[in-house]
Amino acid sequence: MHEIGRSILEILLNAEGRQYRGKDVPEGQGAQFLDYRDKTVLTVLGPVTINRAYYYDRKSHHGWCPKDQSLDIEGTRYSPGVRRMMSKVGAMRPFGLAQEDLAELAGIQVNAKEVERVAQLVGHQVATFQRQPALPAASDSRAAGSVIPRMYLSMDGTGVPVVTKETVDRRGKSDGGPAKTREAKLGCVFTQTTVDREGRPLRDEQSTSYTGAIETAEVFGWRLYEEAQRRGLDRASEICVLGDGAVWIWNLADEHFHGAIQIVDLYHAREHYWTVAKSCLGVGSEARQWAEQRRIELDDGNVELVIAAIAELGVQAGDHQELCEREIGYFEKNKERMRYAQFRRQGLFVGSGVMEAGCRTVVGLRLKQSGMHWTVKGANSIIALRCCLQSNRWEDFWESRIAA
Repeated sequence: MHEIGRSILEILLNAEGRQYRGKDVPEGQGAQFLDYRDKTVLTVLGPVTINRAYYYDRKSHHGWCPKDQSLDIEGTRYSPGVRRMMSKVGAMRPFGLAQEDLAELAGIQVNAKEVERVAQLVGHQVATFQRQPALPAASDSRAAGSVIPRMYLSMDGTGVPVVTKETVDRRGKSDGGPAKTREAKLGCVFTQTTVDREGRPLRDEQSTSYTGAIETAEVFGWRLYEEAQRRGLDRASEICVLGDGAVWIWNLADEHFHGAIQIVDLYHAREHYWTVAKSCLGVGSEARQWAEQRRIELDDGNVELVIAAIAELGVQAGDHQELCEREIGYFEKNKERMRYAQFRRQGLFVGSGVMEAGCRTVVGLRLKQSGMHWTVKGANSIIALRCCLQSNRWEDFWESRIAA
């Protein structure tokens, strides 16, 4: 069946002409017609040979085939359909396993290195597509022009194992030795319209989109802002920023989303008083009772009581005074972002579970498997692919290539 389809496809592709445009190429490209040349392209039905007009610019030493451009096969011997399959499987599976999947499920014979090259090339194109200013995409659940009651922005960082050359002059966080990872910053945007019967917020279905890369906080801030603009930031009645308390997150929130409600993820906040409890009181019942009281106080938004309890414990456990002071500083800096009772009364999310899940599904499951070591460029291409897939923009990307 594939062979019959391949034969018909080859006839159709050649029947539409070789796109000869005269002796000199119009549009002022300065190229002249040389001859007709064949090109074999691997399609989802198998290899086909396409005959097309070839032009050459002697000044720039650059060859060009108009038909390659119209068929979207410039600089590649894979059809758009095959590149789509290779990049998607390469985004989901290690390249060696992706090679096996393509052979078994589609009869496409390519090696792992080819899957890697195509996935990274398409990932780079996706990253460019995602940064383009545009109206909300067709897959966006919110119609253009409608008011968005509440928009959330969340961001976090997660380490990606990289090759040695990517960590030159970078120190590891724990032992002071050379770093083995680079931090990928990931952001997500989602909306909320309603709450359930108990007043708990409900995330709008299919409203979550992701964007991210291994890059500086400054560059990432603009990346997230652009994604928020695409999603309708200017139409949002209320904007909320969720984070784990890292300073860079709140710096970006102040810079790009001034006036937004800022909320420290409740579960990260709980980890901080538990760190104090375990260090000063051990892991017994006394530590559990002390931490339970802090949980009640924090849930009520009484951050000052949590701070006072840590300070008192720090005096009693002199060996851990420095730890207690550091945690007191954490709660002091973020206390207005921890008024959880007030946030709940407003029907707001107080946890960044969507962001935590995103770090696992977008980055962790594909880029942090055993034995993996990435270049920054390669990792960013795969992150772009996975963000596109998780944001339901895969069809939008390929449609944009057809439109171009």
